[in-house]
Amino acid sequence: MTEAPSVIPRGGEFDFLVVGGGSAGFAAAIQAADLDARVAMVEGATLGGTCVNVGCVPSKTLIRAAEAQHRRVHHGFRGIPATDGHPDWPTVRAEKDALVAELRQTKYWNVLRAYPSITLFQERATFVSGKEIRLAGGRTLTAGKILVTTGASPWAPPIPGLAEAGYLELAQMFARLGVRVTVLEALPRVVPSEDPDVGNALGDYLRSEGLDVYTDVRVDRVRKGNDGYEVQYHADSAARIARAEQLLVATGRRANTAGFGLDTIGVTLGAKGEIVVDEFLRTTNPNVYAAGDVIGDPMFVYAAAYGGALAAENALTGNQRRSDLSSLPKVTFTDPAVSSVGLTENEARAQGIEPLVSKLPLEHVPRALAAHDTRGFIKLVADAGTKKIIGAHILAAEAGEMITEPTLATKLGLAIDEVTSTFHPYLTLSEGIKLAAQAFTKDVAKLSCCAA
Repeated sequence: MTEAPSVIPRGGEFDFLVVGGGSAGFAAAIQAADLDARVAMVEGATLGGTCVNVGCVPSKTLIRAAEAQHRRVHHGFRGIPATDGHPDWPTVRAEKDALVAELRQTKYWNVLRAYPSITLFQERATFVSGKEIRLAGGRTLTAGKILVTTGASPWAPPIPGLAEAGYLELAQMFARLGVRVTVLEALPRVVPSEDPDVGNALGDYLRSEGLDVYTDVRVDRVRKGNDGYEVQYHADSAARIARAEQLLVATGRRANTAGFGLDTIGVTLGAKGEIVVDEFLRTTNPNVYAAGDVIGDPMFVYAAAYGGALAAENALTGNQRRSDLSSLPKVTFTDPAVSSVGLTENEARAQGIEPLVSKLPLEHVPRALAAHDTRGFIKLVADAGTKKIIGAHILAAEAGEMITEPTLATKLGLAIDEVTSTFHPYLTLSEGIKLAAQAFTKDVAKLSCCAA
């Protein structure tokens, strides 16, 4: 256990109090316990937060199940029979629920039992001051420092008729389970925050699977009748109507900051309701810190855990570490999947950096050829002056498994030749990172297997 620093703010019933029991909250509580602090955690809803209960774990489990169903019919091997069949949806859903319950138990409840210095209060909390909260049952808790990790909730845009009609929240997964899907995107391409090449190619792949994907649209109104939903929208300046049995809204999330007294203790909120923090994750009330989805984008569980631990350390040891998300990888679990880190070529130019760009189609990666799945590409961005890798953008079947090496390259400032001189196992998708780095200066079509 880490030796307790002398600057821990003693004096209250607890040294450190966490409002919110999700990934950020748990990372913070564990860090504080390791610093020998007396820790309280307050969670008024289901323990574990978004990721394990309604986010990452259930969605990725269902996406993988839909992929298995899709592969029964759609694969690249002529010698393997393609057999169709309807999925047993209740069984798939039950397996998902069982996994969620298991991880909630092992990664949250059991973790709490391993840290006797953390006390859990399963009640809603309201701030009384920067050092006090009142539980729904009437008890007041005091602490030297308080951390807010209350997360975020799905957000729906103010489209006329949407709230009255009601909606669902997941597209490719449903399509692979036999549902006809229409996607309406307001921006010029799907995954609009990614490199334009990625969004354009992914949109084409989704259309090839039978999804109706429309981009650069304006949704005007939603109506619900006896036979389903009607969405009125404009595309290419033309008025159109999409009809469906169910409606899925995936337009982002907003921070959970209302209704528990933040406005009474001098905590400033941003334009979208998120808590404003400084580089140490300290709010405008010096005794209150915040981390995770409640401080806004990027809303990733691993960023939340990083922020929770950092905020706890800063609150208890005197603001010694600054938050740094400059080399934060992102993954979108489509098929092919999308992953990225660092700058796009356009972002590099906007920062005054002349970019070198290498774009390697997956048809040049032996593992993709062996798997009969050459959809996608690897795109690396380097600084033309220093030859250091400053960005990576991948569209591939397992793009999420390939992004760690480029993440380290951007974080550590590795140059192109440092990547190409590193051993990469043959017949792995990660070998494509080396090939893409080689493609800055060589025609990889003219290289033999494993050529240095």
